[in-house]
Amino acid sequence: MRLRRCELSTPGSNERMIEKALGTNADLVFLDLEDSVAPNQKVEARAKVIEALRTLDWGKKTRAVRINSIESEYAYQDVIELVERAGQYLDIIIIPKVKSGRDVFWVDTLLTQIETRLRLERRIGLEVLIEEVQALINVEEITRSSPRLEAIIFGPGDFSASQGVRMNTIGGGISSYPGDIWHYARSKIVVAARAAGIDAVDGPYADFRNSEGYREEAMRSATMGFVGKWAIHPSQIDLANEIYSPTRDEVERARRLEAAYARAEAEGLGAVTFEGVMIDAASVRIIRNIIEKAKLIGM
Repeated sequence: MRLRRCELSTPGSNERMIEKALGTNADLVFLDLEDSVAPNQKVEARAKVIEALRTLDWGKKTRAVRINSIESEYAYQDVIELVERAGQYLDIIIIPKVKSGRDVFWVDTLLTQIETRLRLERRIGLEVLIEEVQALINVEEITRSSPRLEAIIFGPGDFSASQGVRMNTIGGGISSYPGDIWHYARSKIVVAARAAGIDAVDGPYADFRNSEGYREEAMRSATMGFVGKWAIHPSQIDLANEIYSPTRDEVERARRLEAAYARAEAEGLGAVTFEGVMIDAASVRIIRNIIEKAKLIGM
């Protein structure tokens, strides 16, 4: 289990931004080889990412790289060179634009071959982006496609294009639509993820100057069960860490409730009144999510 309250996107072609990203409070930093890197910089960016993995101090951050789409000419070399030259320093590979379980299987198989040949002792994990309508249709299959898979991520930008949504800003609401236009997609993603025992992460919010807009979208997904959200700018990191973390009051109450129920259970009771509210086994299941998150954070 990893903390994924904030996954910070960083262009793999920009050494200065990479160094800056590693000094932030993001739980996970991923160096991007896909959308933020121009085609004529792909090979050079890959070399910079490998160097950053091998030489820079990542502290306790999860070390991740987003490779290029597996339908591109760059993906197979991304995987091979990253793992052969920096596999022992890499925690997660993020696969964009998956459409079905076989896309994940392809990367899994290639990884297994390289890890076996190199005798790597630690298995590299995977995260995948749900940003095509085909992927949403196949999301249950995708979440169970590999034992390496640790999280699925909703990518509203490409998903908007795939669905034909009329919008101007990636990741935000649309004034002409009554309510949350992403409710169905997010709901289906988080249910599939929870059923498979993996994390669901919300995608980027492009208008990084609009902190209230970011907060609103993060609150929506956090309420639904997402464990974190992408940040495309350092100003979004603290917001994500706050919103996807329980407060100290919530943690203390959850632990009191768990203890009260344990006492009731020891006395043969199936339900008990706690601080004026009736609690039972279902109540405990809910609050244990809070307790487990607090343990990960170190609260």
